[in-house]
Amino acid sequence: MTAISVIMPVYQVEQFVADAVRSVLAQTFTDFELLIIDDCSPDNSIALCEQFDDPRIRIIRHSANRGLAGARNTGIRHAKGRLLAFLDSDDLWRPEKLERHAAHLAGRPEVGVSFSRSAFINEDGSATHCYQMPRLTDIEPGYYLCRNPIGNGSAPVIRTEVFEQIRYPLPSESDEYGYFDEALRRSEDIECWIRIALTTGWNIEGIPEPLTLYRLNAGGLSASLLEQLASWEQVIQKTRRYAPEFVARWENTARAYQLRYLSRQAIRLHDGPMAWRLCRRALATDARILWQEPGRTLLTLAAATLLSLSPNLLAPPLTRLAQHWVGRLQARRIDRDMQSPQS
Repeated sequence: MTAISVIMPVYQVEQFVADAVRSVLAQTFTDFELLIIDDCSPDNSIALCEQFDDPRIRIIRHSANRGLAGARNTGIRHAKGRLLAFLDSDDLWRPEKLERHAAHLAGRPEVGVSFSRSAFINEDGSATHCYQMPRLTDIEPGYYLCRNPIGNGSAPVIRTEVFEQIRYPLPSESDEYGYFDEALRRSEDIECWIRIALTTGWNIEGIPEPLTLYRLNAGGLSASLLEQLASWEQVIQKTRRYAPEFVARWENTARAYQLRYLSRQAIRLHDGPMAWRLCRRALATDARILWQEPGRTLLTLAAATLLSLSPNLLAPPLTRLAQHWVGRLQARRIDRDMQSPQS
């Protein structure tokens, strides 16, 4: 039996996909299969994948586009591994990624989902020197609603048994099961992590190294932020159906954190008015985020205010200054955590 199945959905990523495949083939842990899911990509992405000559690669083709959740579900159904790893085809892994997660899960039988921190990279692959820094241990279910502790879809490695516990029959195909919700075109990973946390007994735990390189899309649009918010609201509605008391307790605080997150994304897109509106709405939704996380909330509010007043003048220096100082603090935290006996 293969130790790890790597699942890589592919759709319109010809600029990045070859590097993503190379980052898998360069893994120090070699007992894996790479399942490339062609989600009806209209460009040359799959042609680039076909150029790799490695028996561990399998290309599985959809007859119609099913989105990221559908492509991941296809990969899970075809996987032969005891562990499942997910890599979005515009992201990258460090060479020791699979080795570290395999060791983590082998030593922690109560952990069903192992994830790593992630380093942000620019569209051209250069380092931003900033990181996703989620909580690594002792993660209560409410934290999944208020945050996305796993960070992104390229960070986790998950036991196959976890997905067996959360599967559901697909309504249109009685002989197939789903795992990620194919009705969601965004936020499908957050919904899945919440469902795992609330309906299974598995622990979800992170390791301190930034083993995933998460690519920032420089061409993003501020309008997509409202689409992200709408998708997140769909997650809330779905979760409320099976965990109403949980949602009632956490909903307002979680929405405030989501709005603050989207405000920070608007700042990255240099859209000051949007950033200001989202940040103001976050504080109006639940002002407790101001004293629960005063530093991050005040920094977001200040940046949104300044950017809304003078976007063309302030955006570049604000971005550079924030990245410099935040990155330095994060790097120090990572070094301390990696030296800790618990890591």
